[in-house]
Amino acid sequence: MGPAQKPNVCRQLSRRALGFFSRDAGVVQRTNLGILRALVCQESTKFKNVWTTHSKSPIAYERGRIYFDNYRCCVSSVASEPRKLYEMPKCSKSEKIEDALLWECPVGEILPNPSDYKSSLIALTAHNWLFRISATTGKVLEKIYLASYCKFRYLSWDTPQEVIAVKSAQNKGSVLARQAGIQQPVLLYLAVFHVLPFSLIGILEINKKIFGNVTDATLSHGILIVMYSSGLVRLYSFQAITEQFMQQKLDLGCACRWGGTAGTVGEAPFGIPCNIKITDTPPLLFEVSSLENAFQIGGHPWHYIITPNKKKQKGVFHICALKDNSLNENLPTVTASGRVVKRTFNLLDDDPEQETFKIVDYEDELGLLSVVAVTQIDAEGKAHLDFHCNEYGTLLKSIPLVESWDVTYSHEVYFDRDLVLHIEQKPSRVFSCYVYQMVCDPGEEETTNRSCEKETNLNIILNSDNHSSDC
Repeated sequence: MGPAQKPNVCRQLSRRALGFFSRDAGVVQRTNLGILRALVCQESTKFKNVWTTHSKSPIAYERGRIYFDNYRCCVSSVASEPRKLYEMPKCSKSEKIEDALLWECPVGEILPNPSDYKSSLIALTAHNWLFRISATTGKVLEKIYLASYCKFRYLSWDTPQEVIAVKSAQNKGSVLARQAGIQQPVLLYLAVFHVLPFSLIGILEINKKIFGNVTDATLSHGILIVMYSSGLVRLYSFQAITEQFMQQKLDLGCACRWGGTAGTVGEAPFGIPCNIKITDTPPLLFEVSSLENAFQIGGHPWHYIITPNKKKQKGVFHICALKDNSLNENLPTVTASGRVVKRTFNLLDDDPEQETFKIVDYEDELGLLSVVAVTQIDAEGKAHLDFHCNEYGTLLKSIPLVESWDVTYSHEVYFDRDLVLHIEQKPSRVFSCYVYQMVCDPGEEETTNRSCEKETNLNIILNSDNHSSDC
């Protein structure tokens, strides 16, 4: 069974205008995405580097928005020219945003304020404040003071768009304490919240007296994942831990007395006390040993994927059944779509001119597999982004990237509908951002100064207040 016949875009647009599709919004959305996929993959479509910028601070991208200067400045990537959405007031280094997550309105829930139905940026600052910021205006909508007894640094979703986990930096102890051989029993803290409206679940401490010589811990889908230097990974139920070891239920904005001190939960200087302290080893759900603690779980029935815990096994993956840890052998060699699954083999070839794959991602809305391939020619690398049909694996489109690609630098590439964005980190913390947009006019002339003009425009926007392009 081969690929289906390519859809005729003009025919689909005509049928949509005449109302031939179902009134179901999902059907219309899938039809629109099918039209967009056909436009992206057709031969006459080009992706042009419409603007480029550089910064001395990290650059982040999220759903059509590019963030500069530690999320202080937000620029829209949708327009053909850079358009600043907002720029928050300057702040000291101690108040800068350390990490952020984009929150979008849940479906089917009644929210207390009209502003809650619009996208928000949940941001963690260097001085332990948790902000909810409007994604369109940069206005601070809510703020929570976390604590003073540790330094919170990382944000992640426990349950996407529903529950967040705020992780502290690891407690290394003072230099004198380490020299004296005194170990800090608490490795780190995890603060867990329901989002919109914000409500506190609790702050949990990860204590070495309970978990042993643990090196890291995180929270994902209600599971506390604890990791060890030996490669051991242990899983515990976070719900069971909160039910058994929560010392006191705390509510944001309510008065509280804790350890002889009174204050309001979530307000400075009181903050949020650590109200989940494990005093005994909780029930173990599962444990496994894997190289570099790499562990993935999913499927039906449940299976997990690990790399055997030996350095020579790097690049080897085992798929095992969760119920009995048995290795899943005799896997099917043909997928449901008819694609043959081939076994890997080692290619002993160090030729730098051989093409290598650097980044592989999946664009779920368009059903396209995107692959960044790099060829090193002399001292310069050239890259191109390839789109493959996810169902059959066939190459549908190849987009050359005009900038050189140094394999020793850190790179991120995003393909988002009609946009390709490349973020590069060079030595000495110099960050570059290259924006490509879809152009469907094959007769449009390529002008060499267009990208330079867009770069100049962006620098004018970002430097409108006469400061360097750290924004």
